[in-house]
Amino acid sequence: MRVLPAFAAAAVGTGLGVAAVGFDYAEGLSYLSTDPRACVNCHIMQPQYDGWQKAAHHAAATCAECHLPVDFPWKYVAKARNGWNHSKAFTLQDFPEPIRITPPNAAILQANCERCHEALVHEIAAARGAPPCASCHADVGHGEQLGLGGAPQPEEYPHVDR
Repeated sequence: MRVLPAFAAAAVGTGLGVAAVGFDYAEGLSYLSTDPRACVNCHIMQPQYDGWQKAAHHAAATCAECHLPVDFPWKYVAKARNGWNHSKAFTLQDFPEPIRITPPNAAILQANCERCHEALVHEIAAARGAPPCASCHADVGHGEQLGLGGAPQPEEYPHVDR
């Protein structure tokens, strides 16, 4: 019966080895930072990164400041959820092209717009049924939307009453 423990140890070791190589290959530690260059580890995000470098908010905000909650632990919950979803989608090649923002991430984006621009948009944001900021200001974060899926669609903002 010594074969079973040896087989189990080999299987666990192989699984951990494959996971470690994959984590290293995917530059997994870089995702713990807020460096925008981490967003282009995955080649599919290059147009978004290039657009951000030319966009109005390049000097004012990074990817994390727009796309992640600011509060602990929600920032890391969102990073973990997005990391899992992105790695799964990229590995299985089952992501939509062009890439679109998901409803939970659209809500985070909207909350961050309102937080950063509170003095300017307080009354608009308080109005029931106000459109999301990105519905009119789609080019602010990533520049011109050619090739990036165009302006956000209403279904991407289900939390907004229309």
